[in-house]
Amino acid sequence: MSTINIAIDGYAGCGKSTLARDLAKALNFTFVDSGAMYRGLTHLVLHSETNMDDEGAISDLLKSNPSLEFADETNHLLLNGEDVEDSIRNDKRVANNVSTVAAIGVVRAYLKAVQQSLIEEKSVVMEGRDIGTVIMPNAELKLFVTADMEERVTRRFLQLQESGKELSRDEVRENLASRDHMDETRDIAPLKKADDAIVLDTTILNREEQLTAALGLYSDLSD
Repeated sequence: MSTINIAIDGYAGCGKSTLARDLAKALNFTFVDSGAMYRGLTHLVLHSETNMDDEGAISDLLKSNPSLEFADETNHLLLNGEDVEDSIRNDKRVANNVSTVAAIGVVRAYLKAVQQSLIEEKSVVMEGRDIGTVIMPNAELKLFVTADMEERVTRRFLQLQESGKELSRDEVRENLASRDHMDETRDIAPLKKADDAIVLDTTILNREEQLTAALGLYSDLSD
């Protein structure tokens, strides 16, 4: 195989982003954070003062072909050449609206084309919620990452604390449950396990153990 593509899907707070980044580094593959791209377009919609409920206006906004790239050294998202990493990670408005934007058909179609263009000539590890089912249905390895809700709450709670954000565990749990519902029930490309994906339950696995498990599954490709 000249290129190998790895799709990692799963729920928020399961560790899939960290796993995907670690796996890409270990294999010297390109890491693609699809969630960052959706946050980037959410940032664009917010800063252009486009109505979130006006799909026609958002479609017009996308006709300008906004560029979405990842910086080579930092892997920060560049939107039209501008580093928007701080905004997409720390702006509450982005966090509160990304699920709404991600459910819009024209947005998903636009990013599908962008994401699929990234896998044409290089091996990638791409993580998200529809990678194995929609973006890379022919990926050589597909992982579906999951974890118990309380473990997900703990991980996200600690992550928010480290970044200086004050949310109670109950608020974190409510946010995760709401995101799960939106992801699983949206009309276009809902979150679901691909038929040929391997489930990786990270509930009792630390970061190193998750990577070891994924590398083992990757090595099985050549057996």
